[in-house]
Amino acid sequence: ALIAMCTTVDAQVFRDRAGAYVGKIDADGTVRNRSGASVGKIESDGSVRNRSGSRIGRIHYDGTIRDGMGTYMGKMESNGTLRNSQGTYKGQVLPDGTVRDRSGAYKGKFEGGVKQQYAAAVLFFSLLF
Repeated sequence: ALIAMCTTVDAQVFRDRAGAYVGKIDADGTVRNRSGASVGKIESDGSVRNRSGSRIGRIHYDGTIRDGMGTYMGKMESNGTLRNSQGTYKGQVLPDGTVRDRSGAYKGKFEGGVKQQYAAAVLFFSLLF
């Protein structure tokens, strides 16, 4: 499963709640798992592609999240809060990179802080499914 995904010019490492390395996003948007294998890619337009190149979702610049068929799945608000398509709170990514689930439990952290598209992708793929 894709855990930490999205695109910017910087590479980003994600660790789980125990501090174990989960994976990273390379500067070109390639998503790598803990063993370094490519599991997908985030493109500059926010499209999320799986290993075979099929588009499985998109994180729009306004925070809207859609699946590969274009169905509205939820939204990342400007404060890092994620809500599903029914408006239900699903989690949040704090400015320091901390990821919390809907109960407030610590799920992991992006090292060095976080960019909103990273946050949206992490929550989309790890908390909604």
